[in-house]
Amino acid sequence: MSLASPSNPKEITLRGIILGILITLVFTAAQVYLGLKVGLTFATSIPAAVISMALLSAFKDASIQENNIVQTIASAAGTLASVIFVLPGLLMIGWWAHVPFWPTFGACAIGGVLGVMYTMPLRRALVSQSDLPYPEGVAAAEVLKVGMASRAGAAEGKAGLWAVIWGSVASAVFAAGAAIKVMAGEVAVYFKTGQGATGIGASSSLALIGAGHLMGITVGIAMLAGLVIAWGILVPIMTTAQPMPDLSAADQALGVWKTQVRMMGAGVIGAAAIITLAGLAKPVIGGLKSAMEASRRAKVDGAVIDRTEQDLPIFIVGLVTLISMVPAGWLLVSFLEGGILSDLMVPLVAVGIAYILIAGMFAAAVCGYMAGLIGSSNSPVSGIAILTILGAALSVGMVGRHIMGPEVAHALVAFALFVTTVVLAVAVIGNDNLQDLKTGQLVGATPWKQQVGLLIGVVAGSCVVPPVLELLNHANGFAGAPNIDAISAQPLAAPQATLISTLAKGVIGGDLPWNLVGYGALIGLALVAFNFLLKRFSNDKYSLPPLGVGLAIYLPSTVTAPVVVGAIAGYLFDRAVEHKQGGETAKRLGVLIMSGFIVGESLFNVALAGLIVLSGDGEPLAIANGMSETQTMIVALIAAAAVVGGLYRWSANSGKTVNA
Repeated sequence: MSLASPSNPKEITLRGIILGILITLVFTAAQVYLGLKVGLTFATSIPAAVISMALLSAFKDASIQENNIVQTIASAAGTLASVIFVLPGLLMIGWWAHVPFWPTFGACAIGGVLGVMYTMPLRRALVSQSDLPYPEGVAAAEVLKVGMASRAGAAEGKAGLWAVIWGSVASAVFAAGAAIKVMAGEVAVYFKTGQGATGIGASSSLALIGAGHLMGITVGIAMLAGLVIAWGILVPIMTTAQPMPDLSAADQALGVWKTQVRMMGAGVIGAAAIITLAGLAKPVIGGLKSAMEASRRAKVDGAVIDRTEQDLPIFIVGLVTLISMVPAGWLLVSFLEGGILSDLMVPLVAVGIAYILIAGMFAAAVCGYMAGLIGSSNSPVSGIAILTILGAALSVGMVGRHIMGPEVAHALVAFALFVTTVVLAVAVIGNDNLQDLKTGQLVGATPWKQQVGLLIGVVAGSCVVPPVLELLNHANGFAGAPNIDAISAQPLAAPQATLISTLAKGVIGGDLPWNLVGYGALIGLALVAFNFLLKRFSNDKYSLPPLGVGLAIYLPSTVTAPVVVGAIAGYLFDRAVEHKQGGETAKRLGVLIMSGFIVGESLFNVALAGLIVLSGDGEPLAIANGMSETQTMIVALIAAAAVVGGLYRWSANSGKTVNA
């Protein structure tokens, strides 16, 4: 490989575009499954960069900038799949029985295009002239530099590809063990506490352990705190206050958590999100002013702009934004056409377009800033989605309030969810765009070419989301949805979509349990205050992100417990290899193995969904093995420990070999 001439590097190439699209297709399918199962997604930039370097190493003229375009295209997979935090809500409320391709594609594509357009003017202020850390953008740039700079780097690129492969194969085989029923799909213990009950469950999932490793110890500890608050404090207290002696410990604890504690978790998330976003108002406004000032100076001076500072022309940005409103309006019209809200079509579409324009700009700017501050994976997209659905529900609710009834309320909830899907796509792609532009800045890329690359990734990812979502809808269905055609008896939790649709119904229908949400908000405020004091007295060395705590209260323990295990395991591994030969390489390989865990398990389950649909059997791989539930739990624990420990060891040894 070569570091091409800085004045005219090889960047957008046909082979790079094809490779980027292929990686996007695979990772988007994996992300959709993961997000529906656990409410979390992972950043795809780093594994995409490693795969790109390994495959493009066959071409001597491949440049670092070309590899960067590949990861830019593929990064859309890690973010655009976040629309499934909202979209399944339309299935859960029974508005859709199936996932239509064009409305879903349109919502993703239009939102994604607007996300690129809205954040492009922020590049100078929030990337070039900013000291924001952009952790994932910097990490992706370092992976590209290491892979290009030396023989050792090339060896690391090959080792990195093997890390992704080993992780993917291991997690797919592990998931197959649960599907065959030789391992328990969940390890759980519930018990009585006097009149009350509590316990904890953990999904047998290497993907979740991988997600925990990637999120890091800070988020892991926050989620551990959330587990303690939910299952160590709230569930025991609330089950004791409402004794149900006839129920088993599991039914009693899970029943109270689902109906009461979970809504308190929503309150924690909402309060933490609002305060987090309010704290970002000043730097975001300052960044916008700086961007406009930089544009004005460039026009006045008339200087030739360096290649590494060339964005898409602002005229094109404005034109594309305005043109995008036409298909956006058509989408909203077609959504309402022939329904009970037809008479309100004009005001509702006007409100929807205005909301996409204004709320989209705000969400993209805030998400872009947060990407720079804490990274794309840790950016509180949940908080943005919550605020967006509240605003959308209030806006469309006001339009239809004079004819409000059960059917009208149902239709208004559906419309609010659809509008929120578009705005969320704007937000998450805006988040991703600035992270990618930071990587590009560090490797000498051309900004406008990256922006074009991301637009290609948006279109590719938008093509994948609808069919994968429909496949999973037909195979598994979603918790709480009618699931008319679902074959399996194990619906996907889709926890974020459940929360968003519940909030929309509560706001428009007026039956949201505000007392529980309010108690949660008070807990959220207390956590914000604690986090402020912790950061202040530790000089920002330690923190306890309130959103992470809130998510762990809201999400099932089966999801959060393995994430906590992965975060702690990753921290201990990084500490163990930190000062050894090849330690930094070993850390990077560990990240890639964990990314492989997510990809392998997710793709296996997407394939399993296809098999369920083809066979008509909800458990097509299950076999009778004669083992008890306890025995299958023990097998799952031993197998998980062996796989994770063995691959961590492989990472450490490979780090030494690469740097020998």
